[in-house]
Amino acid sequence: MDATGTSEGRPRNHRDHTDRGTGSGRRDRRGDRRVEADAKPHGDGGHSGALPCFVVQIHQARRMHFDFRLEVGGVLKSWAVPRGPSENPRERRLAVATQDHPLEYRTFEGVITKGGSGGGTVIVWDQGTYHPLSHDRWGAPVPFEQALEDGHATFWLDGTRLHGEFALTRFKKGGEQGTPGEDVWLLIKAKDGQATHDGPDTPDPYLARSARTGRTLAQVAAEEGGGVP
Repeated sequence: MDATGTSEGRPRNHRDHTDRGTGSGRRDRRGDRRVEADAKPHGDGGHSGALPCFVVQIHQARRMHFDFRLEVGGVLKSWAVPRGPSENPRERRLAVATQDHPLEYRTFEGVITKGGSGGGTVIVWDQGTYHPLSHDRWGAPVPFEQALEDGHATFWLDGTRLHGEFALTRFKKGGEQGTPGEDVWLLIKAKDGQATHDGPDTPDPYLARSARTGRTLAQVAAEEGGGVP
């Protein structure tokens, strides 16, 4: 199956309140923390399920954006998506590759104090598992890491909010022709039974609620960061 295939999803809606961290030296509530700018934020533990996980976090940093993360090779491969994922196949969303994160970061929700890289409030907007779908021209499966290396990877998301087939396609490789910068990709929804074609798209990040705790960015900032966004 490729980015134009059709499939049926298994939509479901739930909120996970079971992940609770116990990290010392930080305020810890429902897996949510306030961390110093020079400390690496983390969540409540690595993923041990049969299927790889994904998470979409809203990050109110210097520039508001969504962080799209896929478990690949024991880490979270990450892309900053300024406008967030869309379930409308006509909406091709810019996705800039960023640094890998440890698996436990998938549950992080809290405040990273300002003054360093990545400072700001974070909530988990979506979470779930995914199925790699990439294949070669003869229909043989291609390992997901190889598909990403080749610049085109397809996958099926089974999340709280996002469902169905998506594709990541690289259109600019960082460092090409001596130019600096990160790889630039497009995140695209396939035309399948889970696609939308009208109605509201990605929600306003200021009004969006966490898939884990039901809180908004402002509520997390008030509870975990003393009201600082």
